Amino acid sequence: MAFNTGLSGLRAASVDLDVTGNNIANASTVGFKGSKAQFGDLYASGFLSAGTNPIGDGVRVQDVKQSFGQGNISFTDNGLDMAIAGDGFFILNNGGEIRYSRAGQFGIDKEGFVTNNQNMRVQGYTADEDGNLSGIRGDLQIATDNLAPRRTTNLDSDLNLDSRESVLETRVRDVGPLTLASIQGESFDVQYSDGSPAFNVNIDPAASAREAASTINDAPGLSASATTTATFDGTPALDDAFISGASSFSFSLDINGSPLTLDTSNINSLQDLVDSINNSSETAISASIVTGGGGSDVLRVIHNQGETLDFTFADGNGNGDTGTVEGDVNVTADRSVAGITSTTADNDFEVAFNASPIRVTNQFNPLDQRTYNHATSTTIYDSLGNSHELTQFFVKNPSPGNGVGVSEWSVYAQIDGEFVGGTDVTPYTARFDQDGALQSIDGDPSGEIVIDDWIPKDSDGQPNGADGPPAAGEVVVTPIPEPPTTSAFVINLSGTTQYGAAFGVNDQQQNGYTTGRLSGLDVSDQGVLFARYTNGQSQALGQVALASFNNTNGLSPVGDTSWVETFESGQPIIGAPDTGTLGSIKASSVEESNVDLSAELVNLIIAQRNYQANAKTIETSDAVTQTIINLR
Repeated sequence: MAFNTGLSGLRAASVDLDVTGNNIANASTVGFKGSKAQFGDLYASGFLSAGTNPIGDGVRVQDVKQSFGQGNISFTDNGLDMAIAGDGFFILNNGGEIRYSRAGQFGIDKEGFVTNNQNMRVQGYTADEDGNLSGIRGDLQIATDNLAPRRTTNLDSDLNLDSRESVLETRVRDVGPLTLASIQGESFDVQYSDGSPAFNVNIDPAASAREAASTINDAPGLSASATTTATFDGTPALDDAFISGASSFSFSLDINGSPLTLDTSNINSLQDLVDSINNSSETAISASIVTGGGGSDVLRVIHNQGETLDFTFADGNGNGDTGTVEGDVNVTADRSVAGITSTTADNDFEVAFNASPIRVTNQFNPLDQRTYNHATSTTIYDSLGNSHELTQFFVKNPSPGNGVGVSEWSVYAQIDGEFVGGTDVTPYTARFDQDGALQSIDGDPSGEIVIDDWIPKDSDGQPNGADGPPAAGEVVVTPIPEPPTTSAFVINLSGTTQYGAAFGVNDQQQNGYTTGRLSGLDVSDQGVLFARYTNGQSQALGQVALASFNNTNGLSPVGDTSWVETFESGQPIIGAPDTGTLGSIKASSVEESNVDLSAELVNLIIAQRNYQANAKTIETSDAVTQTIINLR
């Protein structure tokens, strides 16, 4: 019996040596999990009785159990190397057979599939052409072809427009010149666009042009000036011929009934008379020589304050002329004046106001930065991947109504220097509330501007072959559905504010890009494989799948640092990394063997001692048996 006991011990010690040796041999094997021999004693016993003092029959190897504890993670220079930090196994396709492994030394084969060193394909969740993970499991494949360009369909602009900016553009109406007779005694109300009460203007029936202008100037939003112009080109005309043929030339000029002192003793030509008038003490008077209706040079006298002029001139031969010239009134109305309503039967001023055109000064000009408050540019792309520069201009408008609680800005848009969105004719109007938040764009609370008239062009200004605007009558819906079929795109200004702070571009993103070549791969903690392209884009190509088991020790090792499913392990629980109980992925890393080499060397000594001790049992039993045989 002792022989069998010792022999079982030798066998058990031999297995222990084998297990320990295997652990030591794989101390540097990536993803290897160390094993430990587990022993159980043997007893001879009957069905109903085990005896009074049973003696053991030795030992047997019950199991060789692997330890699936976490191994150390070390970094590598291979971007596709992966280590699992936590629970789970990589899923490998070995020609149709599914294996599971912790060894994450991966690369790419000639067909672009992610494989391990034994050409087993790594399985995961595949992605579509736009990088959206499908949730369908398959062999992961890296597409090495160029990334197709994507046209811009949406531009999000997050800006702040400075509310402290002044209104640069001025819009006025030039009313006149109005004859004094047409407005004397007239009464009218000035209406205002900002909600201010109407202002009544009453012009004295006996007022001079200067006095009428002064009365009009009292009305807010109106600016008036008066000018009296007397041109002596009647019959007779006051010219050189009249003066040279005079036997005794005389000239007098009264300003509002007050004579102007002139020296006419040495007047021999029209220029002498002009010099005499200009040298007088009256600074509001000026004289000049102009071409008259008959083609000859005649005298013109202007009083720049609009006083009434009375004149007399004679040649001493009974020829000459006398007359009175009243001034004209010129009125300028700014953009706050909404209208004129006459309160008398005489409505000449109202008629003249309604007939006067609006004159815009300092009008928006994209080439003149003095005509706009803010501008920002960004790059967009057409369907061929060609880049174009989109520039947005912002021009502050006068506040609508009475200016309380609301502000307005005009928005212009250009692509490569050409207006788009019809802003060359009518800009978009952005309205902000009292808190500086955007209320609407042309009444649309979404804050979106749809550009549907853009024709992409080349550097010579000719269409470059990319998709153009939608057909006439086609309605562009937002968001623009995929795949887009026209050059229409949306500028989203919903995040734009108007605060009392400097103009700033907080964020500006568009969804287009040009074509790109594969330049590198990255792996996230969730096992997502990202392809990096030369155009600055990155796109998900797939996601590594992990599997876990209810009984990990039930897996059966099949070599190549891999295991297969068994009945004892149960079916795999498959999911994405870092979800549920599954661990996360560490890129450019591998999990080292979890074998503790120091402990294994100690185990080697113990197994050797056990082997020697069991051999001694056999030796001793042999000596006892020999003694019995030698009895005679």
